[in-house]
Amino acid sequence: MTTLRMISPAVTATQAAPAEPEPDAPRTRRAATGAAAPGFLIIVDRAGDWRAAQVGCTVIEAEDFLAGPALDEDLMVINLCRSYKYLSVGYYCSLMAEARGQQVLPSVKTINDLSRKAIYSLDTGELDRALNDVLGADGSAPMPVEFSMDIRFGRTDYTPLAAVARSIFATFPAPLMRVEFTRGGERGEKWHIAAIRTQGLKTLGEHGRAACEAALGAFAGLPPPAPGARRYRYRIAVLHDRDEELAPSNTGALARLGAVGRELGLTIELIGRQDFARLAEFDALFIRETTAVNHHTYLFVKKAESEGLVVIDDAGSILRCTNKVYLADLLRLHGVPTPRTFTLQHADAEALAAIEAQIDYPMVVKIPDGAFSRGVMKVRDALEFTRVAEELLQQSALILVQEYMFTEFDWRIGVLNRQVIFASKYWMSKGHWQVAKRDANGKAEFGMASAVPLDEAPADLLAHALHAANLIGDGLYGVDMKMTLLGPVVIEVNDNPNIDAGAEDSVLGDELYRIVLREFVRRLDVLHRPVPGASC
Repeated sequence: MTTLRMISPAVTATQAAPAEPEPDAPRTRRAATGAAAPGFLIIVDRAGDWRAAQVGCTVIEAEDFLAGPALDEDLMVINLCRSYKYLSVGYYCSLMAEARGQQVLPSVKTINDLSRKAIYSLDTGELDRALNDVLGADGSAPMPVEFSMDIRFGRTDYTPLAAVARSIFATFPAPLMRVEFTRGGERGEKWHIAAIRTQGLKTLGEHGRAACEAALGAFAGLPPPAPGARRYRYRIAVLHDRDEELAPSNTGALARLGAVGRELGLTIELIGRQDFARLAEFDALFIRETTAVNHHTYLFVKKAESEGLVVIDDAGSILRCTNKVYLADLLRLHGVPTPRTFTLQHADAEALAAIEAQIDYPMVVKIPDGAFSRGVMKVRDALEFTRVAEELLQQSALILVQEYMFTEFDWRIGVLNRQVIFASKYWMSKGHWQVAKRDANGKAEFGMASAVPLDEAPADLLAHALHAANLIGDGLYGVDMKMTLLGPVVIEVNDNPNIDAGAEDSVLGDELYRIVLREFVRRLDVLHRPVPGASC
């Protein structure tokens, strides 16, 4: 039976208002570089265990680290003690670093995870699959039935397994490891990880020491915060897919985000879907991939939230924004002006007649969770309507039918934490009715996009955009709108909106990235603020 429901009323032009000084440091051997402030603290059993002089590194003996007062929390601690055995000096160094609020490598969790094969083997399934993808599961690769590989800060000398080494390090972040691989047994001819063991500096030869020093240099290679900038201990992971055609931020924007982050004293690290196991290393997660509920981006968000990270955008915002049926009802119920919209379950003559009585052709037919003009079609008559509706109903149990409104450009209003932060014009693709024009292969061609100063955007348009975004939450949203003869109308609200270099940042420049990152810092400061009256 056909269900037809009016979601939005006719468009109206009615406006909806919507330090203390630090204690003396313990005895240390500063790398002879003249660096102003060390960013890495290397713990060794004996000062002679680490001979390299590297910028930004301070070397301290384990005894002094354990006996001395707490050091700067901004330091990343690299524990290179000879043993991490339970209750050993090396074990206590990692434990004390965590107690002092410092990031430490390896963490106590990693030490415990690697202490028994019964524990770490629970997390090696994906690593085994990656290993076989490289070496081949059929045993055809010219290799012995077993071999070992040294991993130093995620790097290895064996180039074919470089990506596998990074994944192992991401799963078990320990500075120095020896991983043993074997083939055969109960697993047939497949390769698998037989053992993972931490290593100490004393076990390394001259080549190993040089490789370790180089690997640490690469691992610690991020530029230090700008002189005079406030130092934060916050690390923000930016999830992106370098192969995504229509990513929410282009490479220029990601570069500016990193540069501004360093200016603010933040560590900004680009991660991909292979870094799922590393989320607990960070304080916050910024999604810069196109989101969907049935997608790894949503899993990243849920995992990050469960780990206590600040996340933009949150799972609730993704759920609300990615379904246009929900959005249409939400906007209607709160008096936000939108195009007249219907939901449709079955495209039959009765339903079509009811729609035709309300709106004229052409009409817009769309699936609820499309993005970048995917699943959005314009129909010119009843025959085309029936064909398109039947096609889209194969993809979704519900579709939307909306009145068509032509404008030369759409507005995109960026909102963060209930404040408008940018306004952009998205011009229609040349000779097309949408911002994105797709060819037969699905490749998109976009019209021009440029930001405008907020004081040059219509005030009522900004007010409606803010009203619509605030119904979703306090995240980062892009409100798509049109300015019609009857006033502004809201088309939809998007989570994770585009922030591209040369487009959305063309008015504010780096200040746009500062606004976003300062919001992360604000939320993290609130999250980590001591509770009055709480005891340790």
